[in-house]
Order: sequence, then C-alpha cells, then structure tokens
Amino acid sequence: MDLKKIVAIAGKSGLFRVVNQAKSGVIVESLTDGKRFPAFLHDRISSLEEISVYTTEEDRPLKDIFKGIYDFTGGKEAIDNKSDNKELKKFFAQAIPDFDEERVYVSDIKKIIGWYNQLQKNNELDFSETEAETDSGTPEESAS
Repeated sequence: MDLKKIVAIAGKSGLFRVVNQAKSGVIVESLTDGKRFPAFLHDRISSLEEISVYTTEEDRPLKDIFKGIYDFTGGKEAIDNKSDNKELKKFFAQAIPDFDEERVYVSDIKKIIGWYNQLQKNNELDFSETEAETDSGTPEESAS
C-alpha cells in the first residue's frame, strides 16, 4: 500500500489522490467523488505516508495503524467514525492496544477511522507488500 500519493487537505473533508504536478501546487482527485481540482502550495497538504500516531512505545506510521485496524476487522469496514466517543475509543483500543490514550484524542481517532473506511471502500488497503517483506525476512537463513 503506497500512501505517498494519498493526501489530506486542511479544511476539506475526505482524502485525495495526487494525480499531477502543477505550477503552483498539485492536481488532486477526490477519493469520494472523483472530482479533480488544484491544491496550492499555501494549502496545508499532508501525505498519509508522513503521519504517525502516538503509542506507549514509539510513534507508529499511519500505515501500521491501518494494518492493525484491518487485521482487527478482518479486512472489513471499521466502526462508523460518527459513533459515540466511548465506542470509538473502545474500538481503537482493541485494534491498537498500545496507542497513547493521553495524546491521541477522540478527534484523531474519528479522523483515522474515517480515513480507514474511505480507503477500504476504494480498495486502497493492500498490505500484501508489507506481509511479503515481513514473511521473507532473510531468505538465506530460512533456506538452511
């Protein structure tokens, strides 16, 4: 799963795919409705690849968080991000048991679950490359 080209734009709901470079920014396509528009350099654009979540150990990349939710739900859609705050925290704690409850707010959980569900609906959650890297480990050792 390549999250480098999937972005969130401050002030706009949903996720967007970067489809092209422009003179003063990038052209993005909404994952919700497929509409394309320019996002400018002054817009706060965040690649999902660069986002991490606080845990009790060290910060974990968003890709790992999505993988935890994916494994917990069996690859299905997660709880609705508009659910009750207690339900959201309970779900997130079950999927990501080591998340830092003091530094990860319910608003963050809502955003992460909303993003997960949008990626899941658009078949953007492909963890096969991650599993292949993990499974392969060091092939020389497993051959003996």
